[in-house]
Amino acid sequence: MLRNLKMHWRRFRDIEVLTVRGVKVCTKAPRQVRSLLFKEIYEAHECDLVEGVVCPGDRVLEIGTGIGLVSLVATRLCGEGNVLSCEANSDLESIIRENYRLNGWTPDLTMHAVTSDGRDLSFFRNSNVFSSSTIDRGLECDEITVESLAINDLIDKHRPSVVIMDAEGSEVEILPVADLSRVRTIIVEMHPHIVGEDKITRIVGDVEMKGFRLVDTHHRTYLLRNTKH
Repeated sequence: MLRNLKMHWRRFRDIEVLTVRGVKVCTKAPRQVRSLLFKEIYEAHECDLVEGVVCPGDRVLEIGTGIGLVSLVATRLCGEGNVLSCEANSDLESIIRENYRLNGWTPDLTMHAVTSDGRDLSFFRNSNVFSSSTIDRGLECDEITVESLAINDLIDKHRPSVVIMDAEGSEVEILPVADLSRVRTIIVEMHPHIVGEDKITRIVGDVEMKGFRLVDTHHRTYLLRNTKH
């Protein structure tokens, strides 16, 4: 009830900049995102976990940046220049950069998908950003070709201690092949409605075989910690 009141009041006042989780964000975002921002629930599960694990000096690799809120929260915690963000949807670049500008920071941002091998691939871009994906979901989308970066090349370059992933189903391709030996913590939003529950079960098992333990879940967002760190 209170969240809906906040949303309607902020929409009525046409609030353009909102402070969320200690960072400023532009609300001139896609309609679905704007409503969730006004309710203060956009990416809430990811932000809860990020605030609990990211520390000063951590190196963070983020796969699937959206409008940049989670990236900004991570930057607030670990310091500017320590977060490398990857986003496949070129429509979101301007708002990501604007959100960083509002906070006086410059993003380390690459507008690429992330894959196991760095191949070019199809990206299915939907007017609803939550429905855009490298996986064809049978929705009304624009199919475009995007370049990708290989996950292990990114890990070798950035040497992350924390990996944050919201890749709309691509986690089932990326995580099994990723070299996670130097990674302390993984925060990943799973997408069983896209890839199926069996693949999510399998991928969690794959990551646990690499020495990680599932320690928490917030809705579909999983927190895994490396037992060797």
